Amino acid sequence: MTSNPERKKTEGKQFRLVKYFASASFIVLVLFSFPFSLGISQKAEEILLRSYENYALLVGQNLNHQVFQNFAVPVIRRFGRIQLRDEDQQTLMDQIVRNTIHGFNIDLVNIYDIGKGVIAYSTDPELIGKPVKKTPGYEKAVQGERSSGMLSENEELWGMNLSLMGGQKKLRTYIPFRGSHPFISTSYVAGVFEVIQDMTEPYESIVRFQFLVFGLSIGIMAAIFVALLLIVRKAEKIIEDRARERRKLEDQLHQAERLAALGEMVAGVSHEIKNPLGIIQSTAELMGGLPNADENLRRLSGVIHEESSRLNGIVTEFLDFARPQTPNFRPTSLTDILQRNLTFLQPEIEKRAVRVTHNLDGRSFNLKADPDLLYRAFLNILINSLQAQKDGGAIDIRVTEDRDAQHVEITDRGVGIPEESLKKLFNPFFTTKEQGTGLGLSIVRKIVEGHKGWITIHSEPMEKTTVVIRLPKEPESWTPS
Repeated sequence: MTSNPERKKTEGKQFRLVKYFASASFIVLVLFSFPFSLGISQKAEEILLRSYENYALLVGQNLNHQVFQNFAVPVIRRFGRIQLRDEDQQTLMDQIVRNTIHGFNIDLVNIYDIGKGVIAYSTDPELIGKPVKKTPGYEKAVQGERSSGMLSENEELWGMNLSLMGGQKKLRTYIPFRGSHPFISTSYVAGVFEVIQDMTEPYESIVRFQFLVFGLSIGIMAAIFVALLLIVRKAEKIIEDRARERRKLEDQLHQAERLAALGEMVAGVSHEIKNPLGIIQSTAELMGGLPNADENLRRLSGVIHEESSRLNGIVTEFLDFARPQTPNFRPTSLTDILQRNLTFLQPEIEKRAVRVTHNLDGRSFNLKADPDLLYRAFLNILINSLQAQKDGGAIDIRVTEDRDAQHVEITDRGVGIPEESLKKLFNPFFTTKEQGTGLGLSIVRKIVEGHKGWITIHSEPMEKTTVVIRLPKEPESWTPS
């Protein structure tokens, strides 16, 4: 059978394994939740950018149409050529552009003259005439392709496409300005529109959404981890309780095995002693009763008879402890049993001037039990209570009942029992008396447990001791809950 240190070591490994499982589960959940929340937030960012890009393309198409129809054609008819340095043409272009973008969230519009490589028109007058920055988006627009790109003042967090709060976010879109030639059926790129949209506010909403999703994911994972931790702790407690119960049962089994072996030995020795002891006792009586016996012989015979009787009582206790206590259940009254005990002990009660109180008058407290075994059990307890009293003490007997059981409390106002002795009271051969076998309470517990009941003892040193016994009314059909 496994020793206690080995058992505790194995149980400790089980606990560590469960804790490791909980911690590993939390780490795995966090690792999986991070890319999940990152993917959701990036998808939201892509949707926002696509919507703004489509918005810019729509504005660009309107600009293309309005500038060509309302500016390019009339100006060429009137002036013969487009020359935005002319104040009238500049004013007309500005009016057309601003009317077109009115009501749209457009931050800046630039029109590039790809022939001269300068900004021919801008909603910001200070940019007019400045040279073109030939970005990849501009080069694509010159080739007839539209493109968009983000302008940001902040860098991404740790290079993971997670943006930080603050700073401006703008979307720049390059759109080719297509004109037509009277001798060419297809359109050609006459210039480039640059449309810049301010999307700082909606983008910050996306960033807040990113961190909200990530924070919620971490919060949910933390809640799951806490739940796992509580489950683990509950499992630890269950495992620990079961391990403790198993150790207790093993200790009880070992104790039962030791007591069984001890009982067999005691039964054999007691049986061998009892017969010659009876011969010694009867011989002592015979010697004391001889006609020619003198005073010394009769006195010695009396001593032998008295000591052999005392030894016979001890041997009888040994046999009672060793033999199985199988109750013979029948309808019984606790009142009758306890009254018989008090009647038998009345001389000793009067001798010690002990005051006895009880609640037995007029009540039966019925149950199924073995009256003879219960008589011996209560007699043993009452004798202990009397022996613990100083002259003029008190004993109180209270019987109460509930639906399933009778409860007997016997309290004496004696010297009490030290706390270190309380745990050993039911151990065989443990006694605090100068004379005694230490088997009395062991026999009492065997009788009570044979009736499917239990017994406990509470004591306040130098004040009182209370013995509580619970006896089921129907022990044959009763099972502990």
